[in-house]
Amino acid sequence: MFIAVSTAATGCGNGSDDGGKSGTASPATPPTASGTGTASAAPSAKPTNQKFQAKVEKVTAGDLKYSWHKGCPVAPSGLRRIDMTYWGMDDKPHDNGQLVVNAKAADDLVKVFRKLYGMRYPIRRMEPVDKYKGSDFDSIEAGNTSAFNCRNATGSSSFSQHAFGLAVDLNTCENPYVYADGHVAHKDCKKFANRKSKAPGVIHAGDRVVKAFASIGWGWGGEWSGARDYQHFSSNGR
Repeated sequence: MFIAVSTAATGCGNGSDDGGKSGTASPATPPTASGTGTASAAPSAKPTNQKFQAKVEKVTAGDLKYSWHKGCPVAPSGLRRIDMTYWGMDDKPHDNGQLVVNAKAADDLVKVFRKLYGMRYPIRRMEPVDKYKGSDFDSIEAGNTSAFNCRNATGSSSFSQHAFGLAVDLNTCENPYVYADGHVAHKDCKKFANRKSKAPGVIHAGDRVVKAFASIGWGWGGEWSGARDYQHFSSNGR
């Protein structure tokens, strides 16, 4: 059973404070996976009067078959799965969101996603990266929002904050990783390198999404110098 948390579902369709029109956001066309077969229609939605609900559950190594292995910086016992409601791109609530995170950050992240739900910030899908056999690339191609994945940071030999369960990638296609030269690795997401877009799910500097994560002390990759990771929020800002 979920733990129900009453949240008023009102606000801007894209969660932005930078000039987006208030009201309901129109559903966006899902990105198409390039040869992965992972991008599909979002799961069916529940009635629009559904309130935000969340429950924090323990996970085991068996739950993390592809995303965890021996040598990772955090054990399964130090991780939690948040089962929660999220507001979809179809402008309806979905009760099947799952996010695997560090146990110490779970309660704070419930607070953040409660805020996102309350502002009707639309999320395309929210599944553990194990649904994509641990492939960060395929998860991004599907526009998936995820957190824990025991992997190195992009272009680095050091662990990513995702390997600690202390980072969240939010609407990965609408908020791509943009290399310093402007390159975007995912062809169906290239159009979102233009950060002036008001499309649903796009995150802008100083908007309510950035502020929601900042309220728990998390930084945004869209504020980095050089390469910018617009989907990425983490406890240490990296």
